Amino acid sequence: MATVFDVAKYILEKQGSMSTWKLQKLCYYSQAWSLAWTGEPLFDEDFEAWRNGPVCPELFHVHKGMFSVDASLLPKADPSALSADEKETIDVVLSNYGDKEPYELRAISHAEPPWKDMRKGLGDFDYCSNVITKTAMGEYYGSL
Repeated sequence: MATVFDVAKYILEKQGSMSTWKLQKLCYYSQAWSLAWTGEPLFDEDFEAWRNGPVCPELFHVHKGMFSVDASLLPKADPSALSADEKETIDVVLSNYGDKEPYELRAISHAEPPWKDMRKGLGDFDYCSNVITKTAMGEYYGSL
């Protein structure tokens, strides 16, 4: 199975340099739509319901402190670990979300139940490490 790093590098190779916020959201939506369409995750790593939307902590630790990143951030990642069908899923996500600004992706994710439900009862600036489950992602996006 691929990793979040393989998916992130594939996205960066296709889209070029981008903000870390945008990269996180594009990885999130790639995972979410894979779960919705196939019932299978692209990668094992989870997303947490952070203040600014879904964040994969493992990916965050690689780009922590950076604003913009490109494919060179992930020299060991291997997009060839993704199947043709998995790449097609990511490509569809990029065609639907790839032109959006980071703040737009943040607003979209904040309006959706997988993120909102994990932050229930928390303020806008409260810390949260609640995991957005793959089940919740698959169920919500699969219902659209």
